[in-house]
Amino acid sequence: MNFISRILADELPFLFACPALLWEVVFLFLPLLVLIVYSFLDYSVQSHAFVITFEYYKQVFNSLYIQVIINSFILAITTAFICLLIAYPVALYLALKVKKQFRTFLLFLLILPSWTSLIIQIYAWFFLLEKNGVVTHILCNLGIISQSTHLLNNYFSIIIGMVSCFLPFMIFPIYSVLEKIDPLLLESSADLGANRFETFKRIVMPLSKPGVYVGLLLVFIPSFGEFAIPSLLGGSKMVFWGNLIVDKFLKSKDWRSGSALACIGILLPLLIIVSSIFIVKLVKKLSSPNNQQRTNKARDVWS
Repeated sequence: MNFISRILADELPFLFACPALLWEVVFLFLPLLVLIVYSFLDYSVQSHAFVITFEYYKQVFNSLYIQVIINSFILAITTAFICLLIAYPVALYLALKVKKQFRTFLLFLLILPSWTSLIIQIYAWFFLLEKNGVVTHILCNLGIISQSTHLLNNYFSIIIGMVSCFLPFMIFPIYSVLEKIDPLLLESSADLGANRFETFKRIVMPLSKPGVYVGLLLVFIPSFGEFAIPSLLGGSKMVFWGNLIVDKFLKSKDWRSGSALACIGILLPLLIIVSSIFIVKLVKKLSSPNNQQRTNKARDVWS
């Protein structure tokens, strides 16, 4: 009994994690497995059997699909960049300037929009940006835009909706890292004569990089495959990867092509991120002092 109780005590965290793991396997990995099988298998009428094919992946090399990938990449990187520009000052203010007793309330206000449905959030912007909406009326009165300007069904409205929905995913990772910065580091920097900009450049910004990287991932990856916001706020004037997948499944009823596009939509952002990390590390390695010294020595030898 002591042996069994000791094993249960050691494995108790794993036992508590089992329901979550089971949920993830059933509702995430199994559907992904079905998509992969659908994308690679096709039924051959001649042999009356399923055969492995790459035909559904070849369609990606069509110029139309490449343009859709470019549109989705630009939308995702623009959304991530704007979210970073807005989120970093907000997270910095919450972590270093706001007193602890008020932080919980302000964080609650940031989470509050996420408690509503995504469709409700999109339609809220729909009514704000329409021709007789509040935002259009205010901008017209300020003389910023004319009465004939349309803020809906364009790229501007898509970006507004994307940033408003994904902004909390950028704020919270950065805030969680900035909150853990020891105030003594900032005080020591000030005692050594550094101004606020130098303190931010040499201490705050390097320590906040992990939160920035996580925030960029949490915004970039779902933004690449988003379809609801571009469809409702963009008026279907531009086609993005998520819209293409939905059209294949729901309109064309082409499940195999849709499965292939869905798998590519999962792998492509990951490949872009891995390639970016590799390039950044390579540039850092090439620009390191040791490598620079080797380059100078080689130059001297050859000269």
